[in-house]
Amino acid sequence: MRIVMMGTGGVGGYFGARLAQAGNDVAFVARGRQLEALRAHGLRVQSPLGDMHLPKVEVTDDPAELGEADLVLFGVKLWDTQAAADLVKPLLGDGTAVVSFQNGVVKDDILRRTLGAEHVVGGVCYIAATIAEPGLIRHSGTLQKLVFGEYDGTTSPRVRAFHDACVDSGIDVEISDRIKQTIWEKFVFLVGLSGTTSAARSTIGPIRDNPRSRAFLRDVMDEVVRVARAQGVSLPADYADDRLAFTDQVPADMTSSMHHDLEHGNRLEVAWLSGDVVERGAALDVETPCNRAIFDILSVHSEGHAR
Repeated sequence: MRIVMMGTGGVGGYFGARLAQAGNDVAFVARGRQLEALRAHGLRVQSPLGDMHLPKVEVTDDPAELGEADLVLFGVKLWDTQAAADLVKPLLGDGTAVVSFQNGVVKDDILRRTLGAEHVVGGVCYIAATIAEPGLIRHSGTLQKLVFGEYDGTTSPRVRAFHDACVDSGIDVEISDRIKQTIWEKFVFLVGLSGTTSAARSTIGPIRDNPRSRAFLRDVMDEVVRVARAQGVSLPADYADDRLAFTDQVPADMTSSMHHDLEHGNRLEVAWLSGDVVERGAALDVETPCNRAIFDILSVHSEGHAR
């Protein structure tokens, strides 16, 4: 498959390296110091599942140079979604699939509006990976899973081809026939994890072990569930309790990419996470005080700052 990784951060760098190492034709889109490092030294990944080094990679900051692709995988930060979607238009052929593995639920709304619904395949990813330094991706733990599917629930040839490429690359993979619900299911946990770890400046262990912060975490996730149900997403009414039980099973030192960005003075995705819950709740007459508290407090840091 001809695959273009739109964004070469933790997600794009890790999964792109896996796909390329297995022999797929993968090109990377990057910018700044990451682009310079990839051109000079290739792409390196440190992972408990095995380190990788691709000494030479096809990389550019202009997707128009790459020609049509079978598959475009989005891994940019949420605030860059619109600009990145405009840039990938030259990559689209008649059957090109665009799959976003970004956080949030608004991502595919932007892609459908900009690129056309026929190109958009829904997706979620589960991984803890960050740029350790330019050209180096560090994967923490062994979780590395992609879930994707067509919004109409069918298993199309392009989805099957991507699935097989992931299997051949050693990536844990699943095709979903209810991808909209799958995206919202992840969103419930993600908003809870990102919001509480960032607001408390803590990993998840102390948050889930303290009775007051545990109750707050549960309420944050319950607000997302109530917003989803108001939008017609078929989540169980007690789904926040299910996700709280899941939280008890994750490593105590688990944190979120937003907490990582906060600690490093980077821009935050809070407007597209808790902020999005607040905006949707207001439109649907669903109260979201816990997510508003997170959004309001973290707005002080939302644009980042240089340490």
